[in-house]
Amino acid sequence: MQTIELGGVSVPRIGQGTWHMGESAGQRQAEVRALREGLDLGMTLIDTAEMYAEGGAEEVVGQAIAGRRDEVYLVSKVYPHNASTKGVQAACERSLRRLGTDTIDLYLLHWRGQYPLIETVEAFERLREQGKILRWGVSNFDVDDLTELDEPACAINQVLYNPEARGIEYDLLPWQAQHNMPLMAYCPIGQGGALLHDATLQRIADKHSATTAQIALAWALRHPVVIAIPKAVNLDHIKQNADADKLRLDEDDLAHIDAAYPPPTRKHSLKIV
Repeated sequence: MQTIELGGVSVPRIGQGTWHMGESAGQRQAEVRALREGLDLGMTLIDTAEMYAEGGAEEVVGQAIAGRRDEVYLVSKVYPHNASTKGVQAACERSLRRLGTDTIDLYLLHWRGQYPLIETVEAFERLREQGKILRWGVSNFDVDDLTELDEPACAINQVLYNPEARGIEYDLLPWQAQHNMPLMAYCPIGQGGALLHDATLQRIADKHSATTAQIALAWALRHPVVIAIPKAVNLDHIKQNADADKLRLDEDDLAHIDAAYPPPTRKHSLKIV
């Protein structure tokens, strides 16, 4: 599995997302099984958030990593409305209880809200001093947000990135590469399935004896600073996600994707889902 250094730790460049997990009690065991299968296949970075199913996804993750915590690089996120001095502390402690752990490896501000960044950063630093988190970062920040943050301790920025949403290539992705800040791509295979049925991606997938999802993942990983966190519950999809690590697209493949999904030629507003 390809790896990248994140906060001084080597982590896989394909991790596991958990958005929409924890929403159905009937799916709980399948979701736990999927995450554990992903761990077995080397996708040991798991991303979750207090927002996902209002803590339900964190509970799923907690069950999945029980007895295996030392294998996992654990990422969670705090709601903006909890990003005050006291709010961050309380939210983190709730997340820790749901996750069944003493420490979160990487704790992110989910998006900007009403509280000044300096207040949230100070709260993150207090959590780090307490040993409740090891590093912190942000999510859904654009270049101007990161510039305003101006904080070398920020370990990562997590944003939407896939062939349908590649506006970040104009300025944000180069900025993060220049500042040696990894970028975590959420929804790397898109939403709603449209990207997975794209004719261009299907032709490239046929050429590589792969799936369209694997092509989308390989496309995101062509940038050395990118980590992708696809979410899957189906065990075949989990294995396909892990196997995408071995796939390399050639210049012809990339040219065809550029023709179908042109790269940005100007600044775009940051897309958020």
